[in-house]
Amino acid sequence: MNRAGSSAHFNLLARVLHWTMALAILAMLFVGVGMVASLSLRPTLVSLHRPLGIAILLLAAVRLANRLRHPPPALPADLPAIQKAAATASHILLYALMFAMPLVGWAMVSAGGYPVTMPGGFSLPAIAPHDPTVYAVLRTAHTWLALLLFAVVLMHLAAALYHAWIRRDGVFASMARGAGRHRSDIRS
Repeated sequence: MNRAGSSAHFNLLARVLHWTMALAILAMLFVGVGMVASLSLRPTLVSLHRPLGIAILLLAAVRLANRLRHPPPALPADLPAIQKAAATASHILLYALMFAMPLVGWAMVSAGGYPVTMPGGFSLPAIAPHDPTVYAVLRTAHTWLALLLFAVVLMHLAAALYHAWIRRDGVFASMARGAGRHRSDIRS
């Protein structure tokens, strides 16, 4: 099941980043919907949404560096090739979205002439020119990327539950727990 030199489990940093980012991304999706749905809560949610997006961007960079340094555990040898390909494609798409969403959001607010204010009161520099047309295009892109991210997260969750409850092949345990002997790891 493992590549030479790789563990059956993700390293501690990978697991901490995974679960921290899972919570942050879910929070962002709900905050984003709330920003559109509630005019009274919008200012509070915007002030949370922007720095949380930048935090996700920074965490994604750390996560990618960690993944490149510590390759993930190999998938089970008996997993069908189409499922292995789907797993690879979905992870590439998740990483791309973890970078694209905050960058497009940052460029969008830059094009709208709005600051990205961080805790402590400092603002990030604009990364796009102030332009209403660019703002409109990026706003549409941000919305569509958010919908795509939501769909990919749901598929990722479904796949994780499939591995945990149906296959019971240790794939879910590799991210849920550290190395050690667990029921899903013990073969009779």
